[in-house]
Amino acid sequence: MNRYFIKNVFLLVVLFGGVLLNASAQSKKSLQNKKKKLQQEIQYTNKLLEETEKTKKTSLNQLQQLNKKISSREKLIQTIEQEIKLLNDSIQNQVSTVDSLEVNLTELKAEYAEMIRKAYKNRSDYNKLMFLFSADNFNQAYKRLNYFQQYARYRQEQAERIKKQQSEIDKQIKILEAIRKSNEGLLKAELNEKNTLASEKSKKESVVSSLKGKEKELRAQLEKNRKDQKKINDAIQRMIAEEIRKAREAAAKKGKSDKGFPMTPEAIELSNSFTANKGKLPWPVTEGIIVSKFGNNPHPTLPNVTVENYGIDISTKKGNVARAAFDGTVSKVLNVPGLGKVVLLKHGEYFTTYTYFKEVFVNTGDKVSTKQDLGTLIIENGENTSNMHFEIWKAQGQGKPVKLNPSSWIYKN
Repeated sequence: MNRYFIKNVFLLVVLFGGVLLNASAQSKKSLQNKKKKLQQEIQYTNKLLEETEKTKKTSLNQLQQLNKKISSREKLIQTIEQEIKLLNDSIQNQVSTVDSLEVNLTELKAEYAEMIRKAYKNRSDYNKLMFLFSADNFNQAYKRLNYFQQYARYRQEQAERIKKQQSEIDKQIKILEAIRKSNEGLLKAELNEKNTLASEKSKKESVVSSLKGKEKELRAQLEKNRKDQKKINDAIQRMIAEEIRKAREAAAKKGKSDKGFPMTPEAIELSNSFTANKGKLPWPVTEGIIVSKFGNNPHPTLPNVTVENYGIDISTKKGNVARAAFDGTVSKVLNVPGLGKVVLLKHGEYFTTYTYFKEVFVNTGDKVSTKQDLGTLIIENGENTSNMHFEIWKAQGQGKPVKLNPSSWIYKN
């Protein structure tokens, strides 16, 4: 019974250890993918900051880019810390596995030593023959001979088990050493990232200090931005209201219900497809970082001031091309003095808006496909980068259209 128990314990330790290692490997891969994406985001933000800083001008845009980089760096450090914790857990599990295997090996060796000791005491071939010949009949002699053979085989098997157990321990120790080495590398990486973060925060304080001396200018700019945003917001609502009106008139001519936001079967299919792609829509630019989120955001420098954002603002390389987030139709191309051109696309009951165009490649009524180029973005005065303002709206037939958070709809890169 003892040998079967030891064998089963050995198998359980190896199998359970394998399951833990596999789960750990999957979690590690997920963290490494997240870490890689954050590193790419930081690298891209660095490129934008390099371009911004070439102007030798401290700006709100520079501060937003710095804030984004600091945020990404903090997430990167958190990810590294999670990876370190995962490796520490793996080390603990691995140590437990090695300890269990060594206990098992000690028991196997003790059992084997006892077998050898007994075999030595009964080593005489004469005694074995006497044991065989003293049998009462042939069947009993055969069973005694079979016992000797089984005992010899078991001794051989036990010796093989000891070798296998020792080999498994050596293997697990090597894995443990590799995990510990990886952990040391991560601890160094974490320290480097924390030092870089401290440097970036110091730089941010310098930029904030510089901008505080421009409070009057910033407040004037904030007020202008609010007025511009209201212009765009009012224009978008008028355009969507116009789309609803035209849809109702078209439905009434066909003798159909003109309530709500009537849609053709094709528009319904497109709308359903748009809904199904929530979280998968491509970004409106090929590359960029979100510097201002949807909703109410605290102003980067002005105390107790919040800025309402109806969409998201993406900082990207200067003069970059913006593209359609989904198949649709150009509902309107609007020219807003000081903000450039705005493109409104219709996707069934959904609408996407793209702001800050210098030049537009599409016209009202054009059919567009996903990722089709819409136009080139403005390069702000004194800046070496461009911004894209992106919004998503959903038409409501009985009331005002609803603003949606674009971050929930675009692909999480």
